[in-house]
Amino acid sequence: METYEFEGKTDQDAIENACRQLELTKDQMDIVILEPGSSGIFGLVGSRKAKIKVTIKQKEPQSVEEVVVEKAEEVTVASEDVPPVTDPETTAPNTREEEIAIAKEALENILALIPMEGITVTGKLEDGSVNLNIDGDKTGLLIGRKGKTLDALQFIVNKIVNKSLEKRSRVIIDSENYRRRRQEFLVQMALKMGDKAKKIKRPVATNLLNPHDRRIVHLALQDDDELGTKGKGEGILKKVVIIPRKNGSSRASQAQ
Repeated sequence: METYEFEGKTDQDAIENACRQLELTKDQMDIVILEPGSSGIFGLVGSRKAKIKVTIKQKEPQSVEEVVVEKAEEVTVASEDVPPVTDPETTAPNTREEEIAIAKEALENILALIPMEGITVTGKLEDGSVNLNIDGDKTGLLIGRKGKTLDALQFIVNKIVNKSLEKRSRVIIDSENYRRRRQEFLVQMALKMGDKAKKIKRPVATNLLNPHDRRIVHLALQDDDELGTKGKGEGILKKVVIIPRKNGSSRASQAQ
């Protein structure tokens, strides 16, 4: 580990010098005070500079989820800079098979950067969407907590595919049937929360959900005349509020 020594009129001055010269924050360094600063007698006699020893903390390796989510955030900020997977001048995708191939190639290129061994990607068309499935022994790492890593991968691939095709395309990425299991869980949760709202005659709210998960909750309750649903919150993640209806009230469910 690299170590450095810095001086300053006070301990704080020495630390600020270290941060400035190393271009790091205080949290990125281990700091040991070798000599505390002293202003001496009346600030004139016996003054002494503070001296510190700084060790740069080793950066912990990122998890698969952190790497993928970080890349998704980069794409969110600079989505216009995402390069096409294929050259649109030499390849003019006009079939769904070519759409699958571009999406599959994009996902495989991302997975190759992680990297993970023994991973295969298969693709097919289903309900108008390109469905990609990741198979392998350690695909659980690619799902992440509550599907966060899988959602980030899906976000990146959709950006790349849409830019390559220069048209709107929907790509869904799954592994270990997570999407189906997640849908079943959300439907059951929505039904239970709906029953609770009717029982206590007060609105109840889910945790923060992404747009896809919110849509599942809305659809699960859309045929219940005793309940209405609406999104609540700002940004991508919102809650779904489940509202018991009074007799004769009109349906005002909002799938947002």
